[in-house]
Amino acid sequence: MSDLLSQDFLTALISGALVASVPLLFASLGELISEQAGVLNVGLEGYMLFGAFLSFVIAYNTGSELLGLLGGIVAGAFGALIMAVLCVRMNLDQIVIGIAIILLAEGSTSLLNDAAYAETRPSLGTPSEFAIPLLKDIPILGESVFSQHWIVYVGIALAFFVRWMLLRTSAGLSLRAAGEQPQALDVAGVSVVKTRMLATLCAGALGGLGGAFLVIVGAGSFTPFITQGAGFIAIVIAMLSRGRAPWTILGSILFGISLSVATALQLIGISIPTDYVQMLPFIVVIVVLVLFARRSYLPSALALPYVRGER
Repeated sequence: MSDLLSQDFLTALISGALVASVPLLFASLGELISEQAGVLNVGLEGYMLFGAFLSFVIAYNTGSELLGLLGGIVAGAFGALIMAVLCVRMNLDQIVIGIAIILLAEGSTSLLNDAAYAETRPSLGTPSEFAIPLLKDIPILGESVFSQHWIVYVGIALAFFVRWMLLRTSAGLSLRAAGEQPQALDVAGVSVVKTRMLATLCAGALGGLGGAFLVIVGAGSFTPFITQGAGFIAIVIAMLSRGRAPWTILGSILFGISLSVATALQLIGISIPTDYVQMLPFIVVIVVLVLFARRSYLPSALALPYVRGER
């Protein structure tokens, strides 16, 4: 009996950690790309909220998970476009504008959700799963790792693609130069502004995708402030990954475990108050920052506007 309980506990813990970590993975990958180009997206939480709300509206009205995920990408990119125009093009303060975007996202999505769904409070159906043959039959890992929504595997593959792109392609070289030596990139004939704007839009698109996953696969419905600080956690993960995209997988899973441990404990008869569950990821953030903050890597031109001709 105890073996069965422990197996159920581990299965629920790992499966829940994966579901909770994927929004962080997408958002942190987008933030990593943006930071490499020198743009600090404090408004990442806002991108996720935009993506979460629009993806829910589309998925609920069309019944299509794919269209919902695409809607989340578009909504997140729209939020990032505000950041790109005001901060990259017009050189306004990235932190101030980022906070403003979060407030805009929180207020607008809450208002629209209350106006449209306050009385009905609709929810989506059970998300689809993609089970990998043979691997799905492995005890514990089979049900928790190899029987997930297909976007989970896309996120893991994307982390390795981003690392390859940053290290092995001219686009990746331009991104890193925009964050380290924007003057040198400008001299080479590559537009620093365009490079940074594209990186910011990537951060928005991936942040919106993370928000869409949170709604469509994770919660199955949209509630105001559903991200609960996930955007800020993603920024921490991106900074601590030191520009190495695969490390975002480990960081996301670490925080995913802190979010899923309460659900797993309920299976063995141990209940934890909701307030403690919501505190746990931020306690983990504080501990991780204390232990590893000195090892984080930040590009030298991060959050600094670039004006041609200035030094």
